[in-house]
Amino acid sequence: MTDKAILFDSSRCTACRGCQVSCKTWNGLPSPIEKNANPFTGSYQSPADLGGDTRLLISFHEEAGGDKGVKWAFGRRSCQHCGDAPCAQICPSGAVARNEDTGLVVIDDSKCIGCQYCHTACPYDVPHYRASDGRMEKCTGCPDRIEQGLAPACVTTCQPGALQFGDRDEMLAIANERVGYLQNKGYADAAVYGEDEVGGLHVIQVLKHGVAAHGQVENPQVSPVVGLTQIMKPVTAVATGVTVVGLAAMFALGIGYKRDKLAYNAATEDTIDVDTGAVVKHGDGQDTESVKEHIMENLGGKKGGTDE
Repeated sequence: MTDKAILFDSSRCTACRGCQVSCKTWNGLPSPIEKNANPFTGSYQSPADLGGDTRLLISFHEEAGGDKGVKWAFGRRSCQHCGDAPCAQICPSGAVARNEDTGLVVIDDSKCIGCQYCHTACPYDVPHYRASDGRMEKCTGCPDRIEQGLAPACVTTCQPGALQFGDRDEMLAIANERVGYLQNKGYADAAVYGEDEVGGLHVIQVLKHGVAAHGQVENPQVSPVVGLTQIMKPVTAVATGVTVVGLAAMFALGIGYKRDKLAYNAATEDTIDVDTGAVVKHGDGQDTESVKEHIMENLGGKKGGTDE
């Protein structure tokens, strides 16, 4: 299977938010039902941002200007499925991984420990902690649907055709053709987003009014913390290996080792083997042999560690 991608065309989006509903429905994500749970903030965007129960939202960017007084710029806020996914690189439990067949980045709930490192590493501030189960949440691209030959739930629901799904190269070609059309219509800032950012995204976007106008991150940068963890991984692996080898060696030396039970008779100054009653030595009650010498003797060697 070749790399896949979701294409979002902002010039076709009507902000109906059907994609948001389908995402929650397919993935079983709840929405607040309490009165005034999402109070009006002055924007038509709802909810205000991604969260533990929200993987996808359409962002509203309202700029003064234009013939009608308001220039609407809708954006798609969700996981970008980076080609060089920093969330997967930093995850200590291996819960976040990039699917080599599709290029989409998924989270294995059974491995997630809720450390939130992926949130720290993401240049798009996407993964969010879900307090109800102590796990991280983000868009997975609906791998269960893709495996059955279906498009992600959000794509299937989009009525105006603002969302498409297919081979990444094909989505890029469609995006570039669309941007050329928009520029010829006078939208000089129209741009394709996702072709090269963070190793090449698997969410390709046609941004009618330019990158910033639609709320996308210009020149996204991966946190240096991610690079530091990659440097530390082999170091900690070596340290762990040395510790394990050391413990294994001590265990091996201890196998079969049983030191004789000795008792010192102060009256006669004899050291006696408790099991046999034989006098082991006379004089100083202190044991003159080192632990190492006793171990080597019990393993069949002689004092000093050399074989007979």
